[in-house]
Amino acid sequence: MNVLGIIASGVAALFVTVALAKGARRAALRPHAPDEPGGRASRAAVLRRTGGATVVLGVGTAAGGALWLGAADGSAGSVAGLLAGAGIVAALGLVHDLKPFRAALRLPVQAAAAVLVVCLAGLSPAAGVLAVLWIVLVTNAFALLDHADGLLTTVGLVTAAGLLACAALGGDPALTLLPATLVAGLAGFLLHNWHPARLRLGASGAQFTGFALAASGALIQAAAPSGRAAWAALPVLATVALADTALVLISRRRAARSLLRDADDHIAHRLRRVRVTVPGAAVLLGLWAAVPVTTATLVYAELLHPAFLLLPPAGSVAAVFALLRIPAYSPPRTSPSRTAARRTTAPTTGAAIPSAASAPGATGPAPRKGEPSGTARTAAGHPTVPPPPTGRSAAGVAAERS
Repeated sequence: MNVLGIIASGVAALFVTVALAKGARRAALRPHAPDEPGGRASRAAVLRRTGGATVVLGVGTAAGGALWLGAADGSAGSVAGLLAGAGIVAALGLVHDLKPFRAALRLPVQAAAAVLVVCLAGLSPAAGVLAVLWIVLVTNAFALLDHADGLLTTVGLVTAAGLLACAALGGDPALTLLPATLVAGLAGFLLHNWHPARLRLGASGAQFTGFALAASGALIQAAAPSGRAAWAALPVLATVALADTALVLISRRRAARSLLRDADDHIAHRLRRVRVTVPGAAVLLGLWAAVPVTTATLVYAELLHPAFLLLPPAGSVAAVFALLRIPAYSPPRTSPSRTAARRTTAPTTGAAIPSAASAPGATGPAPRKGEPSGTARTAAGHPTVPPPPTGRSAAGVAAERS
């Protein structure tokens, strides 16, 4: 695939994504009815949550058009399988955005999509099994980054740029198609996803982005020349996503919490607790992702020694342990002591205020369940408020009024 074809595909993905995202943003910002009864979200909330479908359509249209025009040359099967697998995962995510279901149900579909990619790429059985496991792991790791405005879009953009550079340096040039269109699509969507975000990637856009990055890395690694350190360089591109996943699993394991239940314990959540703004968290994680991406790209290009690949994971491990020191969960509520409970439930002594029902001639309906027997009520059934005692008789008050 030539350079002009890559540029044309990227420009097409950028324009299609920007146009679709702009229309979805206008539809989401229109005044709609409030939340529907039964806890269902309003139409505007659903539109914001399914904004990632614009990235899927933009990238899919540009890459599919280039594939149909024959731009992939002899690797049409690999690129078609990669695009089909990413589309299957995106469709599953869209269903989840419209009607959420358990995360465990997504794993079989993701594994089936990864098997489709591996089979069409013609990998060996051993390499295929490793590739399927890697694709499923990295897909979910990147999807977990969609917990703050612009976070996954920024990290995915940096990672896709590194994959594009690695694909252009060696292996099969046709594998640059999906990373190039993904860079353009995420850049166009970032205009609407930056804080305050009007659109979100949602499960559809997040899983599509993660699957496209993971599958592209696996295929680029399989097509890399034997002399390059691709087996160690390309996995380093997913350092930030894997670090966030490790942080979440370790912290929930320590706190004896469910591993699959969402909580505010990700990297961006902890940065917010130390006074880092939402855009600042996206910028910090983008810079964090740029370090392993740059290192892996230089090692893949044989400009750095492979030993430098140990630095980004080591720094990420240190960062994870430092982030674990930031409290992520609120302390459990303590039950009141028995002494306090006795004080609150102890009966009070003192003179009671006479009720209006005790006065002669006061009538009303029968008291309701749970009310004192002397509570007087009006004809409409509302309780009356007794006047304060004045010490004068009713006859004296009537004489003064006349």
